[in-house]
Amino acid sequence: MPTKTLQIPTADGQADAFAAFPDGGGRHPGVLMYADGFGIRPVLREMARELAGHGYYVLVPNLFYRHGPAPVIELPEHIGEEVRPALMAQLMPLIEAHTAERVLSDADAYLRFLTTQPEVAAGPVAVTGYCIGGLLAMRTAAAHPGQVAALAAFHGPVGVDGPDAFAEITAEVHFGHAESDLTPEALGELNRALNAAKVDYTSEIYPGTVHGFTMSDTDAFDPAGLQRHWDRLRPLLDRTLADSY
Repeated sequence: MPTKTLQIPTADGQADAFAAFPDGGGRHPGVLMYADGFGIRPVLREMARELAGHGYYVLVPNLFYRHGPAPVIELPEHIGEEVRPALMAQLMPLIEAHTAERVLSDADAYLRFLTTQPEVAAGPVAVTGYCIGGLLAMRTAAAHPGQVAALAAFHGPVGVDGPDAFAEITAEVHFGHAESDLTPEALGELNRALNAAKVDYTSEIYPGTVHGFTMSDTDAFDPAGLQRHWDRLRPLLDRTLADSY
């Protein structure tokens, strides 16, 4: 599985990034993958390689490149609950500094870079994200409706921008929510907003999961939740991207 460490030119400098893509040459549909707040680390590289093995070029940018290369903060091999509060205390200022303006400026740069890579085929792309990355994926899809054909977000705060935020999305959407993040009532409210915006979507609570369930290097990890995420994500990409190439 070929991989690369890359530098993405942005309006504010160079964003370091990780990319994985299939063996054998050729050009492949592009996927922009936004990490969770802990950023690029072995588990994200593993997930990018897993997805690339199904025929996609997967680009994972360092969201907080303005503060240094990944890992921006020192991370243990396993992010247990005993260290999480201290890590979040370091990360929250970076998350708060990552304004909507910065998100959209970076999204422009990431998509421009992704679609000009020699291994990436012409045509629509997908965006996917985890935790805060799910919100960034949603904002990216809304800002680039003609380019983003698929949007997936997992345990992400996708509703924080309000119901009007979905109005511009033309991508097919899957939102996979942690049971600890969303009540059934809140899910109903979110889904009504998606209906009102006429979004083609699935949006569901993954049973028995807590926030961060896809990440195998955390206490939140749920193997069944991760598998359900793959079972939703891969068919979504196959439907929206594979037929376009």
